[in-house]
Amino acid sequence: MTRLPELTLDVVSDLLLDAICIVDTGGHFLYISAAGERIFGYPAGEMLGRNMFEFIHPGDHQRTRDTVADIMAGRPRPYFENRYVRKDGSTAHIMWSARWSADRQFRIAVARDITERKRTEARQAALYAIADAANLLGDPDQLFERIRRLGAELFGVKEVMVALRHPDTSALDIAYRAGTHTHDQPARALAGRLLEQNLATATGDGWLAARLGSGGALLVQAPPGSPPFGEADHDLLHFMAAQLATAMERKQMLQQLEHMARFDPLTDLPNRALFLDRLHTALRHAQRERGLLAVLYLDLDKFKQVNDRHGHHTGDQLLQQVARRLVSCVREADTVARLGGDEFVVLLEDLPRPEAAAPVADKIRAALSAPYTLPAATLHITPSLGMALFPEHGLSGPELMARADGAMYRAKRTTKEPPGH
Repeated sequence: MTRLPELTLDVVSDLLLDAICIVDTGGHFLYISAAGERIFGYPAGEMLGRNMFEFIHPGDHQRTRDTVADIMAGRPRPYFENRYVRKDGSTAHIMWSARWSADRQFRIAVARDITERKRTEARQAALYAIADAANLLGDPDQLFERIRRLGAELFGVKEVMVALRHPDTSALDIAYRAGTHTHDQPARALAGRLLEQNLATATGDGWLAARLGSGGALLVQAPPGSPPFGEADHDLLHFMAAQLATAMERKQMLQQLEHMARFDPLTDLPNRALFLDRLHTALRHAQRERGLLAVLYLDLDKFKQVNDRHGHHTGDQLLQQVARRLVSCVREADTVARLGGDEFVVLLEDLPRPEAAAPVADKIRAALSAPYTLPAATLHITPSLGMALFPEHGLSGPELMARADGAMYRAKRTTKEPPGH
């Protein structure tokens, strides 16, 4: 039987992918195996004799002290994790298995580099967190507090900002912020440089910024005394910004689709569906509070002649001016909607008395009968208007709409107006 040669500790330990470390009672390194240089980023000779807390990330000092106390009390701590700052400034995530030798008065530990695993986990956490947070985009405070917590966990940052270009002026505004609310000028300047130079990420004055879509930036600030942001931090924030931009664009698209489903595309007034929804809500309130409301139904006399004579583009411009005049005739709490074609409807809520609706109707007739100065022509056109009151003329939405519509057609038959010209 062939005998294996005796192998020294150094020979065996230097073959390991994990690093073996020995520290004294004060935490000074007495021994580091060959893998230590790859894991910690320092040659072993530069670490021997120095205290381990010189290399541990400041944010992990207290946790490490608590763990050391447990180990020296005879309670081994396998799978303990902390961060070390490498010589190049990057951060290494280390998993430790350590125990205390009372006989020899030192701690022996095995260090495993889990930086890449942490990076993968961080990306996955960012993906899930931002996808989940996308549901909070209607509440920016909740969304960016979630992003701030994620940044604190992944980067150790305390401040998160989002800078967006104003759509009209192109100026950079700090749209959202979460954290300690420090002076934002350095962040604003960094975001401006990032966008002007078309960079994916950039750093400056303790801030790290990543491009957020085509007109914004996601920025995080490290606490004072933290090591500089490394390449992995740049990659992770860039990834977070890309996911956040996708979520924001998706939410914006959904909001646009929702708006299109409830508002008239030509006048941007509520459409029939939204008007009926508001009428239903107003009726429930009026029934509960014994209130009064009115529905005014109107269309434009001889509108077809405008389209035939001047074209549909001029007809559309006329409808847009009619919409603006209608809105100017009512209170902010009232609703003006376009039902289609040249038909409009107005909901007057919380009337003090039934007679209060008639002056509003007169105001609308006068406003819509004034001349319309359009690029193609100056037009004179008049409305036909019918009105129904709750509860006098009906108790439900369909009843009130039908009564107001009928009143409008009776007004059209009995009123003779000159044609639009």
